[in-house]
Amino acid sequence: MHEVTTVLFDGFETLDVFGPVEILGRLENEFKLHFHSIDGGIVKSSQRVPVLTESLSSLDFTDYILMIPGGMGTRKLVKDEVFLDHLKQLALNAKYILTICTGSILLARTDLLNGKKATTNKRVFVWTNNFPEVNWVREARWVQDGNIYTSSGVSAGMDMALGFVADQLGYNVAKKQSIEIEYEWKEDSTWDPFSKIYSSVK
Repeated sequence: MHEVTTVLFDGFETLDVFGPVEILGRLENEFKLHFHSIDGGIVKSSQRVPVLTESLSSLDFTDYILMIPGGMGTRKLVKDEVFLDHLKQLALNAKYILTICTGSILLARTDLLNGKKATTNKRVFVWTNNFPEVNWVREARWVQDGNIYTSSGVSAGMDMALGFVADQLGYNVAKKQSIEIEYEWKEDSTWDPFSKIYSSVK
């Protein structure tokens, strides 16, 4: 059983979280899902979807899978040193780290992406200029470097989650999940037409 903790904050992107959660949560014998925030309680997404979270201080397991979404709320959190300190400690204790969209920017702020390959939402790729020590990959649906998986914008988190499942449990398990939820899985992590659409975003 793999414990999965998702760090939530006001203004997270709904699909960033619940796309991967749908995929991992269906494999209930393999993944147990938890939702945490700094103080616990109700946290609302950018679309005002409320989620009941536990406080980070209540997290009592290690070697978990850490999931970090993006969303409008990241604009504030990239300057929040208290949050970033908590996030860094969470990442250091994690067995695997999965980021969706601008969640990789939050992880980059902890310096734990330095020297690693990563990607993020191409619409805001300009943010990557602030982190020159990260080997940013512009054209990628998702990128794996060691135990860290980073994905591009919003729905890309679903493709990354299926890729992660394939790595952990085998391709057939991941493919079955994509079929059961009637989702056309982009199996090639380098597939990324959106990097061309947003190529003017430097």
